[in-house]
Amino acid sequence: MKILALARVHLGALAVLALLTLSACVLLAGLPRLVQGSFDAALHQSLRGATASQVDLAVRVESRSRQEDLREPSQFAARDQRFRSILPDPLRGLVLPAGTGTGHMSAKTWGTPVRGSGGMTYVNLGWLSDAGRRVRWTEGRAPGAPGTMNHQGTTITVFEVAVTEEARDKMRLRVGDLRVLGESDHVAVRVVGLFAAADPADRYWSHHPDILRVTEVQPPGKLDLERHTTALISDAGLTALSGEGRNLRYSWVLPVDPGAPTSLGVSELTGAVTAYGRVVGLQPGGGSQYRLETGLPQLLTGFLAALSTARTVMFLVLGGLLAVSVGVIMLAVHLLTDRAGEALALARARGGSLRQVAGTGAALVALAVVPAAPAGYALSWLVPGPVLPIVHAGPALVCGAAVGFAAVRTALAHRAPLRERRDDVAAARPSAGRITLEVLVVGLALGGAYLLRTRGLAAGTAGDDPFLLVVPLALTVAAALVTIRCYPYPLRLIVRLAARGRRAVPFLGLTRAARARSGSVLPVLILLPALAVSVFASVIADGIAGTQRLASWQDTGASLRVTSPVELPADAVARVGAVPGVELVVPAQTASVQLGYGGERAEIIAVDLGRWRRVLDGAPVSVPAMPAAGSGVPALVSPELRGRGTLEVGWQTRVKVSERGVVTAVPGFFARGKFLVVPYEINERAAVNTLLIRGDADPRAVTRAVGQPRAQVTSQAAALAAIENAPLTGTVRVVLLVTTVALAGYALVAVVVALVLGAADRARALTFLRPLGLTERQARGLTMLEILPMILVTALVGLALGLGLPAALGPGVDLSAYAGGVAVAGYSPGLVTPALLAAGLAAVAALGAYAHTVISRRRAPGAALRAGELV
Repeated sequence: MKILALARVHLGALAVLALLTLSACVLLAGLPRLVQGSFDAALHQSLRGATASQVDLAVRVESRSRQEDLREPSQFAARDQRFRSILPDPLRGLVLPAGTGTGHMSAKTWGTPVRGSGGMTYVNLGWLSDAGRRVRWTEGRAPGAPGTMNHQGTTITVFEVAVTEEARDKMRLRVGDLRVLGESDHVAVRVVGLFAAADPADRYWSHHPDILRVTEVQPPGKLDLERHTTALISDAGLTALSGEGRNLRYSWVLPVDPGAPTSLGVSELTGAVTAYGRVVGLQPGGGSQYRLETGLPQLLTGFLAALSTARTVMFLVLGGLLAVSVGVIMLAVHLLTDRAGEALALARARGGSLRQVAGTGAALVALAVVPAAPAGYALSWLVPGPVLPIVHAGPALVCGAAVGFAAVRTALAHRAPLRERRDDVAAARPSAGRITLEVLVVGLALGGAYLLRTRGLAAGTAGDDPFLLVVPLALTVAAALVTIRCYPYPLRLIVRLAARGRRAVPFLGLTRAARARSGSVLPVLILLPALAVSVFASVIADGIAGTQRLASWQDTGASLRVTSPVELPADAVARVGAVPGVELVVPAQTASVQLGYGGERAEIIAVDLGRWRRVLDGAPVSVPAMPAAGSGVPALVSPELRGRGTLEVGWQTRVKVSERGVVTAVPGFFARGKFLVVPYEINERAAVNTLLIRGDADPRAVTRAVGQPRAQVTSQAAALAAIENAPLTGTVRVVLLVTTVALAGYALVAVVVALVLGAADRARALTFLRPLGLTERQARGLTMLEILPMILVTALVGLALGLGLPAALGPGVDLSAYAGGVAVAGYSPGLVTPALLAAGLAAVAALGAYAHTVISRRRAPGAALRAGELV
């Protein structure tokens, strides 16, 4: 047969098929790249948000003798090269070159007491390979070479050291001071300078918090604080530093680039870190064993755990899009093969083999889909993101499915020459085996949904539980089967009622709807999942948006929150209250306090809860009211402090507080751990360091009004914007919106194709009825009565399934990764999207019916009837 001539005759159907194929390939190849790119960006953001000490690879070893000591920087550099040379291939591309990023080498002592301090003051010695570019000198000079002095008749080493200004103030270590360290093996330190970090915000300093800050610990049974600091020594001082008489640890930090890992390689990367740790432990190091310290595997595992379910739900939505798009293309192929059916039947009757006829049908479809699929694939490369297998497989799957379906359907339709069927006389009866299979599918779907809700996710599978993929698909297939099988029965009851009436149009229209051909009910398999997935996506999007707002309020605890490490004076509070847009200012005090007389500590906030509730009026979070005071100061305690009754709190003074209730979290302050909420008047003089503000004031104006450089102003609006603009949350909104629009469009296309598929049969029936007196108005009514029942029933079932899927999936739907870490629960879908979808489908069906009757009105009876059919 001449394929091109046949294509010219059916050019319109070919164009529709090509357009559907193009759009499907763009979506199926582009959206996965967009989603996977957001996963990578979220991973990079997670690693950048963690401290460098968690992300980097740190190799450590202890020196216990002079033979194990390293005295020269070159010795450290040689071992750094060795540790880099044994990196596994997955890690080799992630570790930055030596001397860049946060990479460095160090030597530190620990637990070195100052002689005569009673074990309450500790000054440790630390050497950093890159101290020269990491610190700046604020007083005195840089440390130099060590010297010696006589102490109790023994010559001891005197190290020149530099300390921070905080150590000077809290530990009284001033320039020129000399301190003897150790209890048995003594050394001395002379403070020759003060230093500060060249960039205090540099992630590098997370490896050395003990150098920048004084660590304060309250020993059990003591009221005074134990203070620790690490003083810097020079390269020359390294020659006298030995582990023979004190605790000494060497470290090599291999910096990991936070922007290098990909979410697809997380599992491989975690295994590589574990393998590297084993290899490091086998390296020769004298009497001590090297060990690898890093929090990278825990970070990666936590990232996957937080993302796995959200990833599954996202790809579930994309899987629904794939199924619907392929289904719509099948409908278009069905339309094209029906249009070409007469020519193919004639070719078969004239001696054409079944292979030739089926090949012709497949070639005709290939003319449309083969050029369109590569074009869609090429357009998908405009979407940024990594290339996944589905990017290549999606267009090939669409193209292969369309051509294969065309070949199979054509072969089945023309396996015998001039074979005709009449499906409009009576409804087809399904076989017993088919009914049994459909009942089994429905039962398995309901059982799977029940198990998913009752047992939750399988242990250790997180979002990779196969139930999360199988149950939604099974529920959709079950709903489609039930709809196809059940919707004719209520129509037949209505037909019986219509048969008693005197009007013929309702009876004829509903009868044709109840006796629909298989091609007429085929769109149900497209409409129902399209509506279900699009509504499910819109419900998920609404739930995420609401939870994002909840997370922002939980993060801030007020419209604006001011926190300061020092006390805020009364005039600063007054200035904040006068800022335009500020409606209410509630002062509060926060601190870390001692519980009892031991080392146990807890966080505390003193605030007027009644006024704070006014600040949170209208917000999705609230705080409880403080119960009436009884004996002692009332307090709300965390679950960890539940049941203790009366607690003695060491704050500005010793105060006894009595438990009056339990709170699991305090918005803006505490979410876990040990904490208390007490009245604002607990202290004799309120040392205000926190302000809770209601209003829409400019955060910058509030910052200027506070006048404290170290104060921080947190805005609920800014917190919400940060959550919404995160890589994951931004992408999920785009994907859900695109999916909803695309599926709604495919649903409407399915309605139109369904109208066109039955156009010839419907025109033939109308042509029979017009000589009997059927008017144009009655023809439009008959057509609408034939089409609308299937459309409306499918729309209602699809909407109900989409609204019920979040509840059916139950614990499997965890989208906290898209909502600031807060679990998305309590979906409360609105009626806007369902109403728009239903109205759109009904409108398209009505317009299609009207257009069809207008077109068929112009056709002559001979165009639809054969000789002898009308007498």
